Amino acid sequence: MIYQSEQLTIKRLDGDIAELNFDLQGESVNKFDHATVTSLTAGLDALEAESGIKGLLVTSGKPVFIVGADITEFTSLFGSSKEEIKPFTGANNKNFNRIASLPYPSAVAINGFAMGGGLEVCLACDFRVMSTAAKIGLPETKLGIIPGWGGTVRLPRIIGVDEAVMWMATGAEKRPADAMKAGAVDAVASPEQLRGVTLTTLQTAIDGKLDYCERRVRKHGPLPLNDTEALMTFFTVKSMVAQQAGKNYPAPVKVVEVIEQAHKMGLEDALDVEAEAFAELATGPVAAALVGVFLNDQLLGKKAREWEKKADKPIERAAVLGAGIMGGGIAYQSAYKGTPIKMKDIAQEGLDLGLKEANKLLAKRVDRGRMTAAQMGDILNSIDPTLTYGGFDNVDIVVEAVVENPKVKHAVLAETEKQIDKDTVLASNTSTISITYLAQALERPENFCGMHFFNPVHAMPLVEVIRGEKTSDSAIARTVAYANKMGKKAVVVNDCPGFLVNRVLFPYFGGFNMLLRDGADFQAVDKVMERWGWPMGPAYLMDVVGIDTGVHAANVMAEGFPDRMQPDFKSATEIMFELERFGQKNGKGFYEYVEDKRGKPIKTVNEDVYGMIADVVGEKTDFDKDDIIMRMMLPMAIEMARCVEEGIVGTPAEADLALLYGVGFPPFRGGIFRWMDTIGLAAIKEASDKFAHLGKAYELTERMNEMLANSETYY
Repeated sequence: MIYQSEQLTIKRLDGDIAELNFDLQGESVNKFDHATVTSLTAGLDALEAESGIKGLLVTSGKPVFIVGADITEFTSLFGSSKEEIKPFTGANNKNFNRIASLPYPSAVAINGFAMGGGLEVCLACDFRVMSTAAKIGLPETKLGIIPGWGGTVRLPRIIGVDEAVMWMATGAEKRPADAMKAGAVDAVASPEQLRGVTLTTLQTAIDGKLDYCERRVRKHGPLPLNDTEALMTFFTVKSMVAQQAGKNYPAPVKVVEVIEQAHKMGLEDALDVEAEAFAELATGPVAAALVGVFLNDQLLGKKAREWEKKADKPIERAAVLGAGIMGGGIAYQSAYKGTPIKMKDIAQEGLDLGLKEANKLLAKRVDRGRMTAAQMGDILNSIDPTLTYGGFDNVDIVVEAVVENPKVKHAVLAETEKQIDKDTVLASNTSTISITYLAQALERPENFCGMHFFNPVHAMPLVEVIRGEKTSDSAIARTVAYANKMGKKAVVVNDCPGFLVNRVLFPYFGGFNMLLRDGADFQAVDKVMERWGWPMGPAYLMDVVGIDTGVHAANVMAEGFPDRMQPDFKSATEIMFELERFGQKNGKGFYEYVEDKRGKPIKTVNEDVYGMIADVVGEKTDFDKDDIIMRMMLPMAIEMARCVEEGIVGTPAEADLALLYGVGFPPFRGGIFRWMDTIGLAAIKEASDKFAHLGKAYELTERMNEMLANSETYY
């Protein structure tokens, strides 16, 4: 043994080959945490002191290769200076440079995920052999940063600028065929042949039949572009990346700028350019926000898996009550992810609509080459449309998705309970109605909970699993397990009007209606909020949600929280409802919609709308954009703070992800609590005081005032 630690070993093999094996003890995956970086430095010291070595084989002792840096350690860098951050990249850059400069060839066997730093160490090796089961990529831009261990330097020198930029700007995972085609790897082998093929490749280089020295010259030197080629290449790719990334995500464009700035440089100088840019991004708010989202997602996933472990019975067969668009979407998602489902409705037209929705979604996958027609047929066959309760005594969970009317839901739930096994979970897809209230119709309320999907079901990741007063842990556990199986992000919340997402969304809409009352132009408000980062402004969003749905939900919220959600004026949204302008569902709302050739609704403006709402809006006023933002965001932020304080949701992390996955909160802001931390509670308080005349929705909670006094933050 040449070197051994808890992170890696280096041993001598037959033929005077050294094997560097990453195998982080106590972990299921390898990652470049501080201890691994330190061990790699010590291991290379020992390797360089070993005489007679002819080649280096790099392997992993885990089912995956290396997943990248330890992101949990990275968070400590936020708030640091650029000078403090540079050592984070410096130590491992030296390690990789040492591997790249060994006096003999190196080859790496990529047996699973090699992401970020995991791929960068592979790029430092002379030859790369990839398992057919592996994936590689540089996903750092998804975290608001760029590769910091030589990725922006080595990858373009291996596969070319255009391809390298696309890899890094998108952060996409690459399969073996794509990696081989691009020239990022030299060979692809089955998992059982991977080690042998890699050793053969290495031995061929040792024998002088593969020129590794020429490869090193290419990786260590400038990019082979003359001035004209460079000008055209970087202008084109920078424009394309900037357009796709948008102004709120600086990292993808920074990738291009770094490659361009360093394209005439050798390795060491180019790495300095990369390190400078990495440190610049790492000190910015976008990196803090996106890394926060990543870590919050890990927390949410961990909690969901913990619930799933508590499930005392697997969900193997499901049913949905109410077909239509929502029921069809639920049926599609369940069947597509492998759980057969009955889809019941009281009318054949409903079943036809539900099947049409599932068929449309599956046909799209076939058209895009993501599944075969035979697979589509199998999935459709696992959706059983029915007008009766036949077979309901043999399902494990029933999701009720009928009309959002308490009386109708009470009747349907009570009827269904009589048709199912006493151990079956019954869940309601209600978006606002109290689970505790709905449970009053049931004999077994312990088996009942909420399972609130967001529309469109196939596209929206979030599912709220809502606990009523009498809901058992078993019902929650099984429902979360079903959500996991459906590929959804489950957040467990306690019961209240609107639960979590709708409870905080409607104060946001309330802020919008007050802005219109006070003379704001709904198009101007939409533009400001879209520039702030929302995928669509509040008027457009209300059209997409459905104005009839929105008015109903707003009434539920007003009844539940009259002190701050009961308006004392008639709103423009109510006028739209009275005029039966329900939004996209009937082609007219604040905007009007005409379908394009693909059936996608295209938003258009009808100036007559201003006349329709003239009686309930004030004299036209041009509001400062910062005032629009605060009048929109404060009610949502304060209501979310109440939800955490009341225990409706467990943590700010879960709350932030619920808004991100449920209604498209801007990821680059990290979530509503991350946003409050970023601008500071002092700024929130200042805005609260400025808009105090607008009512209690703008009034900070006692706990928020305490946090401000004690200089506390949510993260």
